[in-house]
Amino acid sequence: MATDSIHVDIVSAEGEIFSGAAKMVFVPATEGELGITPRHAPLLSLIKAGEVRVQTPDGQEQFFFVGGGALEIQPRKVTVLADTALRAKDVDEAAALAAKQRAEEMLAGKVDRIEQAEALAELARAAAQLKFIQKLRKIKG
Repeated sequence: MATDSIHVDIVSAEGEIFSGAAKMVFVPATEGELGITPRHAPLLSLIKAGEVRVQTPDGQEQFFFVGGGALEIQPRKVTVLADTALRAKDVDEAAALAAKQRAEEMLAGKVDRIEQAEALAELARAAAQLKFIQKLRKIKG
């Protein structure tokens, strides 16, 4: 691998979604978006629902949606361990809207604290996914 690239793996419980070289990777960490380049200092972080953007050595950009998870950065490797992960082409707006509506309905009813936390987490994931879809539309537009 060239010294001007870093290996990136994006995996979820469903399997590997991306594996390849990148010159830069952007990940939605809980503290804010991280921009990762080759020879980055080692780091472990939690990630929140949002967009992972991979800039490949040939100048292309690939977009992925993650529903949260963990991130490990090594000087020559980035691993995104996502709760859920989708390629941009696989994101389903109707499913995201339905999930948002289900979460809002659950919050409107009488729920215990655990159900409320689950509904809030689902609402956050759905909102992040819808924001991701809107951003993709602007890029393609």
